[in-house]
Amino acid sequence: MLLQRIITAAILIPLIVLAIFKLPTDYFSLIFALIMLLGAWEWTNLIEITNVFKRVLFLLLLILPMLVIHFWTQILELVSLTADLPAIRDYSGIIEWLVVPPVLFWILTMVLIRNAPKSVLNLQLKPRNKVLLGAFILFSAWMFLTRLRILNAPEMTLYFFILIWGADISAYFVGKKYGTTKLSPEISPGKTIAGMYGALAAAAMCAVVFGLIFQFNIVFIMDFVLLSVVTVLISIYGDLFFSVVKRQRGVKDTGAILPGHGGILDRLDSLIAAVPFFYAGIYLIYRAMP
Repeated sequence: MLLQRIITAAILIPLIVLAIFKLPTDYFSLIFALIMLLGAWEWTNLIEITNVFKRVLFLLLLILPMLVIHFWTQILELVSLTADLPAIRDYSGIIEWLVVPPVLFWILTMVLIRNAPKSVLNLQLKPRNKVLLGAFILFSAWMFLTRLRILNAPEMTLYFFILIWGADISAYFVGKKYGTTKLSPEISPGKTIAGMYGALAAAAMCAVVFGLIFQFNIVFIMDFVLLSVVTVLISIYGDLFFSVVKRQRGVKDTGAILPGHGGILDRLDSLIAAVPFFYAGIYLIYRAMP
């Protein structure tokens, strides 16, 4: 299993790096949208939608707002750059406020799973609420990863992936060697408190190294370390959120498309939760800079 994971990662990581640095923004957005749609297909199985027509409708529920956001922001930003129209620039800035609902959702999810895991595990949502919830979290992840790539350059996007990957790897090996106390045994018996601390330590080290490489000032590095650590903390509970959904469905993995990893959502669960929070933090840090 570990060998399969390593081989799959060795194939995927160079492709992701190439996509971040070489693809034009439109193509990057399209590729990640297709990946999210594959994840959406897996989500329909997790919430027990077996009818193909209903599954396709769910994909359309994601595709339509993706198209709206993609072309809306492009047009507004183009007009803002070519004309002195501050009203349009302000209107374009409304898009940044859309990050607030997913950030609040994932913070609330983290608090609930941390303090009431059994209640979360036993929570039964209506089918339409599961549909809306899946559309909301997948669409948010696509939108703000794309925005991160557009507004904060490929380097910051790559850093975000390295942050999540590094935390995941550290959690696995630290938890395997030192983990005794379970983080949330009711939801995911494999995750440990030691593994979580290993992930948070890796996040802090990633932030310091990245800050030194790009010669950030000390205040920015401190903010960056805090943002990275909290982003990873959110990502851990994002992973647990998807574990809840899988346990309710009675499956181990969301799919089998990635050997050694399971499905698309098995690989992206941490990222889906983390990217809105990371984007919001980077946006606020840059806004605060002189």
